[in-house]
Amino acid sequence: MEATRTILLVDDDKSILRTFTRILQKNGYKIDSAETGKEAIEKADSRHYDLALVDIRLPDMDGTDLLAKIKKQLQNTIKIMITGFPSLESGVKALDEGADAYLVKPVKPEELLMLIKEKLKNKEK
Repeated sequence: MEATRTILLVDDDKSILRTFTRILQKNGYKIDSAETGKEAIEKADSRHYDLALVDIRLPDMDGTDLLAKIKKQLQNTIKIMITGFPSLESGVKALDEGADAYLVKPVKPEELLMLIKEKLKNKEK
């Protein structure tokens, strides 16, 4: 059996954290969550994640700034940005900071799971 994949979920919305955690755990992923950029940085410093789902709007910093700050820790991690406020500027900035994908809320669970599976599979190649 393949090793359990770990996902860092960063969002200040508790209901999104709960929902995504439930969906992802049901599908066999191990979830670690953070509600602030600072908390995400601390977690990224202490362990490896296969994938990070990061909200662009966090209470203490922009999600793209967070990506820039933890670029080294997450260099082998797939990074997916999520936003409820899409703009061309934030999309370009996210991709410039190393994001592998950009999703717009509300995110459909099937879409999220499909994207995660696809990205993890491509990473193995």
